[in-house]
Amino acid sequence: MASYSQGCLILVGILVTLSLPYSHAFWGNENKIQTAVFVSPKFVLGPGSVENRFYYNVDFPKGHIAVKSFDAEVIDEAGNPIPLHETYLHHWVVIRYYVRKGVEISEFDNPRKFNESDYISGRNSGICQNLGQFFGLGSETRKTSTHVPNPYGIEVGNPAEIPSGFEEQWMLNVHAIDTRGAEDKLGCTECRCDLYNITVDEYGRPLRPDYKGGLLCCYDHTQCKVKHGFEAVRRTLYLRYTVKWVDMDRSVLPVKIYIFDITDSWKRSRSSTGIIAEHECKVEYDIESCDATGMGDDGCIDTRRISLDMPFGGYLIYGVAHQHSGGTGSALYREDGQLMCSSLPTYGEGEEPGNEAGYIVGMTTCYPKPGTVEISKGETLILESNYSRIRHHTGVMGLFYILVADKLPKPMQALHTVVQTQDSIVVVTILWAAVALIGVVAVIAVAVHYRLKREGEDGYEAIGM
Repeated sequence: MASYSQGCLILVGILVTLSLPYSHAFWGNENKIQTAVFVSPKFVLGPGSVENRFYYNVDFPKGHIAVKSFDAEVIDEAGNPIPLHETYLHHWVVIRYYVRKGVEISEFDNPRKFNESDYISGRNSGICQNLGQFFGLGSETRKTSTHVPNPYGIEVGNPAEIPSGFEEQWMLNVHAIDTRGAEDKLGCTECRCDLYNITVDEYGRPLRPDYKGGLLCCYDHTQCKVKHGFEAVRRTLYLRYTVKWVDMDRSVLPVKIYIFDITDSWKRSRSSTGIIAEHECKVEYDIESCDATGMGDDGCIDTRRISLDMPFGGYLIYGVAHQHSGGTGSALYREDGQLMCSSLPTYGEGEEPGNEAGYIVGMTTCYPKPGTVEISKGETLILESNYSRIRHHTGVMGLFYILVADKLPKPMQALHTVVQTQDSIVVVTILWAAVALIGVVAVIAVAVHYRLKREGEDGYEAIGM
């Protein structure tokens, strides 16, 4: 009878396992999430000043791992979060690279001074040639989820991918603007050239006459205009970043990072293949106001759309957009108009960090159920970015990050195959009917066991047990 009861419990366990989401049923217990908190090198800002530095060989978890999330925020020396209306976080990005062993790259070095043979970019999978980051956000960083769902992860530190004689390292770029006392806070965050009194870029090259604002006018150590007589102390700040990961093993399925940009100049042609070299992404653009154009029939919304042929295939696991103030959301569609993923901004309503009024403090993310959104190689997708045109905006962005898996977890692959057969409905119905029947038998067996136990051993003998 004891063995019979154990069999019932096993059946019940099978039923419970089948009822769990696949991510819990097939995610190995050995993959325990680890967490580490790091801080960037310090940077010092005064009212109106700008920090846009590139820090090489920054702290990052070691080994062959799968990153599960990467979050960041600006803090002061005491570890207190700094609100956006004091220091605006234009963006932060983290880029992987490989450096030859024995070649030292300090935190503040520029690898351009090294021989090309000593430095190799370890960029993401595409598709913009000038957007190679693995991680990165902006003002929305505190309330935007970066979690990679189980059983997936962003694989790094794979010895097989590190060139012989090299080691993997990471670079962090922080672009922050101190707007304390600024005459026009929004204008400073949008890098309007007149507020910075800038006519040449950081290399001394003249700006084109129609360039009104953007990254070319708020480079490192530039100064935005502040109110006459305003004074405030210069303060030391840091970017605090938190990385969560698991050790890489066979239970983890790697995902690839792709970044789309609404300013991508790619054009379809007979010779085009969609590869990275064909995608020149301008990263930023301007929004003309309704008053300037005299057109308000569109609801005073600037909508931009581009078509892109996918040079890859796989399953969409995660998606999120990056927009600046004025943004009203972005989305990714199939060519027939079917929505694949959308991301909408959350605007703050107060003063405290994470809820600053007038700023985008978060972007919604999409997590399609794995296997439900598949991208086919060569398929045409439509990227859309929307901004309010109530006022003029300079240097806005319309990026869209997605994570794509080459394959699904094996149990899901099997179910996916069954569902694709001609008689899928019948097969699945029979399968779950069988499971239900096993469950009924198990419940009856347990009930009989406890009833007979109350009646005593004579009851067992009466039925031959």
